[in-house]
Amino acid sequence: MILKVIFLGLTTIIAFWLSAISGGGASLILIPVLNLFLPASTIPFTLTVGTLSSSASRIVFFKKHINWKIFFWFFPFSVPAAFLGASLMKSLNPDYLQFGISLFLIANVAQLIQSKDKLEKNSKKSNNSLLALIGFLAGFISGITGAIGLLFNRFYFKYGLSKEEIIATRAINEICLHITKLIIYISLGLFSKDAVWFGVTIALGAIASSYTVKFLLPFIKDSLYKRIGYTAMVCSGCILLISSSNRIIEQDHISVFTQTNETTINWRNKKIALEFSEKEGLEIEIPIDKEELPEEIKKEFHKFTEEYDKIIIEKIYKNYTTEYYEFNCYRENHLKRVAVLKG
Repeated sequence: MILKVIFLGLTTIIAFWLSAISGGGASLILIPVLNLFLPASTIPFTLTVGTLSSSASRIVFFKKHINWKIFFWFFPFSVPAAFLGASLMKSLNPDYLQFGISLFLIANVAQLIQSKDKLEKNSKKSNNSLLALIGFLAGFISGITGAIGLLFNRFYFKYGLSKEEIIATRAINEICLHITKLIIYISLGLFSKDAVWFGVTIALGAIASSYTVKFLLPFIKDSLYKRIGYTAMVCSGCILLISSSNRIIEQDHISVFTQTNETTINWRNKKIALEFSEKEGLEIEIPIDKEELPEEIKKEFHKFTEEYDKIIIEKIYKNYTTEYYEFNCYRENHLKRVAVLKG
């Protein structure tokens, strides 16, 4: 446990230093690390404890740079959304959301390769409805994953805020979210003793980073600040894509087998077969239960139940348009395939 805390502490200091000079993202950097120590359901609590301390300390050091217009449109919509996201944690798989977030982050590679002039000029004030939407999405995603960080960096960059304004405005926006989420996570029991210790470790590293960063910012140009921010977004996206993909593959037992003209994908104990030939085109075969059959096909199915020992039903899509069902009928280890067109 001590070695884990030391490792996480050092990683936290580095992550929040990078976060400070790239506009955020320490939480998204720390998620893959915390995945090594904690179950996915308690990671949001740990991150929230740590980032709450970071936001509070940044408000203390950068309070005069807060953009209050963004806060007053962001806050009222983010808090209810955070309640909604956190309440759905037990019914939604956060790994799939992390996978989607990773793709969004990687998509910022287009911004990364822009010229210096475009980075400096590419700013546009958002209308109030967009500010409200950003607040809602930030609250909802943060409620489920415990982190938003770099996810909405692009919005702050496009709005034309300075380095100090981004740090201060993000901090005031997020501290309200973090307090809300902590209340929800505790009430739902989504924490553990280890999660608390790791959260305190992250908090200490975050406070140290917030104090020292104010001495660094004056030496970083706005264009470089944005470029570092986009680089951090893309890199975090790649790390998150790999970690979330590995967990999804493991927990849902995903595997792929390829033969001459057929590829079989196993997912959650279901086999999806993709068959392609130049003459017949693409054919997709999906196993289903008899309860999923349309009523007219069920009548055909019952005709075979007394005659055969076992029947496996497949729903088949051919060339994306034609849809029919195939009964794989077994009797004494002999197979007979029966195709039934939908009426």
